[in-house]
Amino acid sequence: MNVTFNNRDPVYLQVVRYFKEQIATGRLAGGQEIPSRRELAGLLHINPNTAQRAYKEMEEQKLITTAGNSPSRITTDEAVLKSIRHELLGEAVDAFVGSVKKIEVPVDELLGLVRERYESERASRQEVAR
Repeated sequence: MNVTFNNRDPVYLQVVRYFKEQIATGRLAGGQEIPSRRELAGLLHINPNTAQRAYKEMEEQKLITTAGNSPSRITTDEAVLKSIRHELLGEAVDAFVGSVKKIEVPVDELLGLVRERYESERASRQEVAR
């Protein structure tokens, strides 16, 4: 696990975001077991109480399920899994729109540039993966 923490957001929320990103990209699948709270704290070098708070938040958001003494697992609820991807994409689009709206670029030009850059980035990643 590789999480780079910032000084802006609470660590437990950054852990939650990390898990959301892993779910959205398919690195964590529905039903997959995740490390215990204590293990996570050790892996990320964070306070066990912070790990506990992150898990509690993920349980409240229904991202993970924990039954009794069983290990926590990523939810299998398809609606929740889809909403995670939608949430992250929405946040990225909002940030992007906020940063470019001052330029007042026509939408078609903007979408063309986004498509070009996105496809170029994907091609670069595929070449590196080979």
